[in-house]
Parts: sequence; structure tokens; C-alpha cells
Amino acid sequence: MMIAGNTSNSSSQPGFRVGDERLIKLTPSAAKKVISLLNKQGRPNGVLRVAVVGGGCSGLQYKMDLQNQPANRDILVETAGVKVVVDPKSALYVTGSELDYLDALQEGGFKVKNPNAATSCSCGESFSA
Repeated sequence: MMIAGNTSNSSSQPGFRVGDERLIKLTPSAAKKVISLLNKQGRPNGVLRVAVVGGGCSGLQYKMDLQNQPANRDILVETAGVKVVVDPKSALYVTGSELDYLDALQEGGFKVKNPNAATSCSCGESFSA
């Protein structure tokens, strides 16, 4: 006879892993901008999601989003005072990347310096690996 034990359901806590800045890191200006955006949205404890999706002029592009917390299977990196989450598939493409923010009228915004990009387009938002 088998007796079922009281197993705790792990769905109450997201099952994410903790990584380090070897995966992705933010420059001080990028961190300042992300913190400002999180506070503006009323999410002071939120996270920045960095993902790689198909599309763009070079085949792959970055997608960034502010969220409340990590999702299941995410990798969480704390860098420059910001919590950044990356899904396992995107982690294959962004490992070693640095996220910067340029406050300029032309060519301003978030820029990713990615050592894995074989080619990147002039807009800096698309790459191939």
C-alpha cells in the first residue's frame, strides 16, 4: 500500500536560477534608466526581462520588458542594483553581453554589446549569431 505524503507544490514560488554578470551586465547609465522606469511604473522591486526573439533586419532582435518578478525557469542576475531576468533559450544568445543606455536625441536608447553576434545591423537592435 502506498501512502501519499504531503508534498509541497512548487507553483507558489517561481522556479528560477540565480546567475551572475558573466551572463549579462548593465552599465551605470542603463541601470539608472531601468530603475527610473521601474519606479515610474510603480514596480520598485520589479525586474528587467531581456529576451532574444526572431525578427529584425539581421534575423534576431532583443526584446526588453519590465515585469514584477522572474518567471519559471528564468535566470536572475543582479547587476548595478537591477534585477535582470533571461529565459534559458535567450541566455544562449546573450551570454557575456553588456546593456548600455545612451541619452541622446539621435541613436539614443538602450544598446546591447553582444560578443556572440556574428553580424549586427546599423540600428544596433538586431543581430545574427
